[in-house]
Amino acid sequence: MVVWFEIPVNDMQRAKKFYETVFDIKIKDVEFGGLKMGWFPNNNGSYGTTGTLIKQHSYIPSKEGTLIYFMSKDITTELNRVEEAGGKIGLEKTIISEDNGFMGVFIDSEGNRIALHSDA
Repeated sequence: MVVWFEIPVNDMQRAKKFYETVFDIKIKDVEFGGLKMGWFPNNNGSYGTTGTLIKQHSYIPSKEGTLIYFMSKDITTELNRVEEAGGKIGLEKTIISEDNGFMGVFIDSEGNRIALHSDA
């Protein structure tokens, strides 16, 4: 049911560099009437949704609230890039259950709590 997500940032360039490093992707700069956004790559019709980094006075980075999970082939890959990119590890790769795979959590460069999920 989720179709879009927005991750609040204080420093767009710092946040873009963080996410581009951790996920090995390119984020597209977009601006709508002073609202600065950094769009994650389109999923091209595959499983999941997409979203944006967003800088605007009413968007405040936080470790509390909704937790977004990004898919991963192996959580260790992204977690190994987090600290070098300016973030912190919140939870190392941890098994959820044999049926539900693994999870890990990090705090991004802006102070947001973000999770990863993988089957292996």
